Amino acid sequence: MFKAYVGHSNDPDSHFAVLEVLQQCMDALAGAVPQAGVLFAAFDFDHQLILEQIQTTFPKIELIGSTTNGEMSSVMGFQEDSLTLLLFCADRIEIRAGLGRGTSDNLSGAVDEAIATATAKLSSPPQLCLTFPDGLTVSGVSLIEALKQGLGERVPIIGGIAADNYAFEKTYQFFQGEVCENTVPILLFAGELLCSYGVASGWQPIGKQSQITKSEGNIVYEIDGQRALDFYDRYLGTDWFTNGYAIHALAIFEADLESFYLRAPIKYDRVDGSITFFSDIPVGAIVRNSTAVRQDILNATETSSQTALANYPGQFPAVALLISCAARRRILGTQAKAEVEIIKAHLPHNLPCCGFYAYGEISPLVDATLPRADGDKETQFHNQTFVTLLLGGT
Repeated sequence: MFKAYVGHSNDPDSHFAVLEVLQQCMDALAGAVPQAGVLFAAFDFDHQLILEQIQTTFPKIELIGSTTNGEMSSVMGFQEDSLTLLLFCADRIEIRAGLGRGTSDNLSGAVDEAIATATAKLSSPPQLCLTFPDGLTVSGVSLIEALKQGLGERVPIIGGIAADNYAFEKTYQFFQGEVCENTVPILLFAGELLCSYGVASGWQPIGKQSQITKSEGNIVYEIDGQRALDFYDRYLGTDWFTNGYAIHALAIFEADLESFYLRAPIKYDRVDGSITFFSDIPVGAIVRNSTAVRQDILNATETSSQTALANYPGQFPAVALLISCAARRRILGTQAKAEVEIIKAHLPHNLPCCGFYAYGEISPLVDATLPRADGDKETQFHNQTFVTLLLGGT
């Protein structure tokens, strides 16, 4: 047995919001006791009060979560400044939480701490990892690499980077009854778990293949030996970065030169010609520029859900976890609410859904149920992407 339950409230008062969410969950639980949960909350809530109330209601729950740039669920659709809680009940699946502290000081040590905390409570090897870490104090790419090294590259990692409504100042992560900063919370699943996922962006590569010839972390200085800014201006004109964001991300290609993930620009420097992206791009990476229109972005939401459903190894999933990018929400504007509506239309009727808008998405490029060639489909850090994760039990 594996079941999931969702509560969602847009009440601006933290006390009443968490009470409403918990009442919705308890009505659906009908006396069942959840083993674990995931909490997504807008930045301005009293998170400590919320966590304490959840812990009081479910004292033994294994809980993680984070602040967001928007929330979505099967209960209320897309919302801003809301609170949503996803609960898991299972009898043949173990779900255990872990936390690593001080990621900016010792990333590998923090990741090892999180994994050790969670695996110590498991009786079998983990099959899936969920994580919603801080990404403002550490590279998302480095964080994922550390998790892959600690868990093994065969364990899929799904999640999103905690957000703070485009302030880019600080984010909060949740672990049990604690509000944290500069941490990596994880939730490990083991046992008779069934899962599948779909990943799509809607962005299409344009122009010729090029190569990163000079970069440091997430700052790219040269592409094909010319200033990165000149490369962008040459192909896209000088107005490619408008209203504080750019729709033209870089597509970073895998070894097969067909699969790719995206890196979205944050800002540029006219003096040195550099472009700063949301996460690292290594020297030698093969890249192409990319573009999308709003309908392409929404079509990708549908593709993500359809891919996950087509590859689900069981008959009916129990829940869908949804992670979209804050940049997608910004580009879509008032159409952002269509993303969860599309998901609900293409997944089984009344399937519980819960998710949030993140500062970066974490997922393998393809579904874990498909064969991987030479390990080139490992978990990656994405931008401007929609991830659909389906979970169930045997």
